[in-house]
Amino acid sequence: MFKNARFFRLDTPFGLEAAELEERLATRRFRPCGPIETATMGWSSPLGEETSALVQAVSGCYLICARKQERLLPSAAVAEALDERIGELEAGEARDVGRAERRRLREQIIHEMLPRAFTRSRRTMLYVDTEAGWMVVDASSEKQAEDVVSLLRETLESLPAKLPDPSKAPATILTSWLLDGTAPDDFVPGDACELRDADDNASVVRCSGQDLGSDEILNHIRAGKRATKLALEWDERLTFTLADDLSLKRLRVGDALLEEMNDTDLEPAARLDAEFAILALQLRQLIVRFDELFGLTGGGEGGA
Repeated sequence: MFKNARFFRLDTPFGLEAAELEERLATRRFRPCGPIETATMGWSSPLGEETSALVQAVSGCYLICARKQERLLPSAAVAEALDERIGELEAGEARDVGRAERRRLREQIIHEMLPRAFTRSRRTMLYVDTEAGWMVVDASSEKQAEDVVSLLRETLESLPAKLPDPSKAPATILTSWLLDGTAPDDFVPGDACELRDADDNASVVRCSGQDLGSDEILNHIRAGKRATKLALEWDERLTFTLADDLSLKRLRVGDALLEEMNDTDLEPAARLDAEFAILALQLRQLIVRFDELFGLTGGGEGGA
């Protein structure tokens, strides 16, 4: 279900029942862009647009979905239209167009072009684990996660959620797992990593399909680079790439956990419930392991 995971710790218990959360989200239900709107964002059904329920509650977790729609207005098209408009004015009136008039013309052109612009939608899934006190967002970037968390905060009027603030530097620990072979038994490094120079963030080595125990990789670490991303398999349950901000990418549930569902003929809603229950339980336990390894105090700023 989730290809990515960004974690947010809830400072206080999430006090809403599923029905109450449904009512709150309905006040900001998604609607398409109007003719002159550049973007809209709201809540849609995690089961798809053919259903209306905005909350899917499973095992103490509330699965919800944010949808953002944007009008695609290429800057190159605006610039070309602006150049043509300016050229016509300067040729027809034998005068130069000043900076302030250029800005006004650009705004006018955008206003004229927006109603004809194509739209693009993006859905972002997230869930609140009311038992563990965490929120998980399927966002590939920090900005995407921030937008969704901000929307939820505005909808609920309060959401004390923070990014994890590890007491032990993840990059230092991941680096030692590679250099010293000290990864715990339940974490197996994969064949991909990102190495960055601690003193020069622009100096980066990205490896994929490589033996991370080879001298070629280890020499980069011995020269001062740190592992800021590392592909891992956890306890044969999940595979993912872990970044030094503790976000996950390329998240995948282990085949063994999904085999039982593949042998049954489940309706789409029942399959989503089952997949979500498996994913949420595994991530709940993974967060516990992260807390043991990195010390997730949850006191970090930003993102919420």
